[in-house]
Amino acid sequence: MKNLAIIPARGGSKRIPRKNIKPFLGKPIIEYSIEAALQSGLFDEVMVSTDDPEIAAIAQRAGAKVPFLRSAETSGDHAGLADVISEVVAGYKDAGREFDNWCCILSTAPFVTGDLLKDTFEVFSEGGFDTLRPVVRFSYPIQRSFRKDENGRVTFMFPEYASARSQDLEPAFHDSGLFYWGTVEKGFGGNSWGAVEISERFCQDIDTEEDWKMAELKFRLLDK
Repeated sequence: MKNLAIIPARGGSKRIPRKNIKPFLGKPIIEYSIEAALQSGLFDEVMVSTDDPEIAAIAQRAGAKVPFLRSAETSGDHAGLADVISEVVAGYKDAGREFDNWCCILSTAPFVTGDLLKDTFEVFSEGGFDTLRPVVRFSYPIQRSFRKDENGRVTFMFPEYASARSQDLEPAFHDSGLFYWGTVEKGFGGNSWGAVEISERFCQDIDTEEDWKMAELKFRLLDK
């Protein structure tokens, strides 16, 4: 069974310029994702999908492959991960290389580890899923959430749960935004989506400069 790691890293990030190669505690943040993929020992190829020569050079120095650059169609603001994955798989196929599974690892995911990739791959391969993603439990029941109008007044989003005890409500989960497993046959689609609940310590949005500082602080604490 052949596995391909795909790390998407386009050059045109807007909220944090050059986000994919911005130094995170002393080294480009994309290197953490590359190192986790390599350390897992799961992949026949670890590649970075980018349209940017500087990102490509940094990725190659870290041990990843960049066999081709991303097209203009998949480098824009509206291109999704499904488009990137399809393009990469097709590019390898044209070069005479085919894989059974892919793992799309985000380039700004310094909390991903080789062990986490191995643990989730075991669930993915044994569960017979088309795709699998790590998810994190909401810390407070979403059934007790509020909506706020333009005047600042709040009402329950789910009034039927207004008097329910939080411990009696079904837990809800959100995407961790770290990585995704999938089969080449089904791409990013399929009907059987699996999930693995992971600790919140692995999960950290990095969309603003403040997020970045918090992520570095969290990483230092966990590293100790």
